[in-house]
Amino acid sequence: MGYLIAALSGILMSLQGILNTEVTKQTSVWVSAAWVQVTALAVSVIAWKVTGGGSFLAIKDVAPRYMLLGGVIGAFITITVIVSMGSVGPAQATMFIVVAQVIFSWLVELAGLFGVEKTSFSWSKAVGMVLAIAGMLIFKWQSN
Repeated sequence: MGYLIAALSGILMSLQGILNTEVTKQTSVWVSAAWVQVTALAVSVIAWKVTGGGSFLAIKDVAPRYMLLGGVIGAFITITVIVSMGSVGPAQATMFIVVAQVIFSWLVELAGLFGVEKTSFSWSKAVGMVLAIAGMLIFKWQSN
């Protein structure tokens, strides 16, 4: 089930990037990014109320405090996805984004950063990373 949800997440992120890029063409990157954040807030508040998601005041107890930067990072994600998709197109941007996510996530696991359980180095994962990068480069080369 986790893999199906991850696939759905990837599809939704790609679709969101495409839609946001088109909104940006008609407005601006900042209007588009703000719209994404405002509508995300609205959906989140509705879902929170409908599901009885607990006290919002619990947020004050989150530690370490840098864990609360997700929304700030989300705004930059929105902007960078819009700009990259507008520059290189949805397929290439998504390929680069996904490969960067996988590499960064693996490095976080290897170092045990941000509360993630530390894992040991694996040559098979390293080869997988190299293959992902090679696939990305082939994809880009074939696009020119």
